[in-house]
Amino acid sequence: MIQVEIWSDIVCPFCYIGKRNFETALKQLKNPEQVDVSFRSFELDTSAQKSQTQSIYQVLAKKYGKTIEWAQEANRSVVNKGASIGLMFNMDRVIPTNSFDAHRLTQFALTQQKQNLLLEKLFAAYFTEGKDISSHGVLVDAGESVGLAKEDVLNVLNSDAFASEVREDEELAHEGGISGVPFFVFNRKYAISGAQPPESFLDVFKKIESETV
Repeated sequence: MIQVEIWSDIVCPFCYIGKRNFETALKQLKNPEQVDVSFRSFELDTSAQKSQTQSIYQVLAKKYGKTIEWAQEANRSVVNKGASIGLMFNMDRVIPTNSFDAHRLTQFALTQQKQNLLLEKLFAAYFTEGKDISSHGVLVDAGESVGLAKEDVLNVLNSDAFASEVREDEELAHEGGISGVPFFVFNRKYAISGAQPPESFLDVFKKIESETV
């Protein structure tokens, strides 16, 4: 069994792209069922406010000390990269927000074998549908859509459940020198940083396979 841990943030477009490229590589393996995948939490901005009035372009321009025009051009590149692999990014509709509660819910979803399905829903909600992924209503809908019980989701959101799991993942990332996402770790031995093409992941899988022959 090959263990793959993926540090990512729901509000990171490259994490969405990296996830899809990784899945494309996974489908090309002879025995994809022999790969155990888990997503670990990583907040790009732990201090992000839930309710913001700025657009994603304004947020990025301020963060990097650039112009709005620069941020718009950078996002056009993201839109094109996404489109090339079948992902639709509606950046004009993105609602910048805090992803902590969404991460707590994905931690719960992991215990129910629904993590990957939920992440897919949340990425689409944020980048394609223009939904506020810090809204408990949005999170409940996403949870129910992948088979999580509404009562369970509400119990998580209305408490501090799984907060420690989120912080533990982030601390593990800090200890491992992970400063950006997506970040893929294979068997705690090999790592890939960024939204690399499927071939990059396949190269690592081949290397691991050669070591077990």
